[in-house]
Amino acid sequence: MKFTVEIKDIDTVNQLPNSWTKADKVTLLAAFNFDDADQLPENELDEMIALAISDFEPNEAAEIVLTYRLSEDLNEGQIQQISNDMLLDKISEEYPEIGLHDKLFEVNQFLYKAYNGKFPNTEASIIDFNLKTSNPIAGIITKEHVLKAFSGGLREHSLLKRMFHEHLDGQQEFLEAEDIIWNLKDNGDHNYQLITSDYWLNKEDFEALEFESDYHEFVKNEED
Repeated sequence: MKFTVEIKDIDTVNQLPNSWTKADKVTLLAAFNFDDADQLPENELDEMIALAISDFEPNEAAEIVLTYRLSEDLNEGQIQQISNDMLLDKISEEYPEIGLHDKLFEVNQFLYKAYNGKFPNTEASIIDFNLKTSNPIAGIITKEHVLKAFSGGLREHSLLKRMFHEHLDGQQEFLEAEDIIWNLKDNGDHNYQLITSDYWLNKEDFEALEFESDYHEFVKNEED
């Protein structure tokens, strides 16, 4: 089976829309010892967060925000370690558990904005594309399908190809695809939009914007 891909737009952003809801901000303000935040108009919450967070050291604030966002995924010791590390390193790109990169990105950019750049800046890619197949696929287009389709247009030195070439070629099961792509939206008529880290996919990774790819499906050995 072949994929035909047309990349329509690649937008690099340092904040994703709707990452932090009004309820999120109200809860965080309470954690930063700001009472009655639920009485504030929504357009004043960011200003109040900037004011409330200024009473805390950056690593202390990081621990509070990390606890709010990732307490179900990380223990107290891990959160304390990350709260210090993320002042120096791009933890949302480097953390070994890829499945947490999206939440770590949201936390990092929340703190980056609140502390005017004291945390490293990280970026995400929003990619709009058209994807067609030579044969109908039963069910929906998956994240694995998309990454394997993209492989035909990626430069050889791209991180995705260097780290996952055996997965893209069907030699290994590509479970990581579910975490590499944070969100995949079907816009109809073969048009899609995905969100991922700039670390995994960015404008410079593509050597062409229109290309074809062979799809290599992983077949699990019954002896495995």
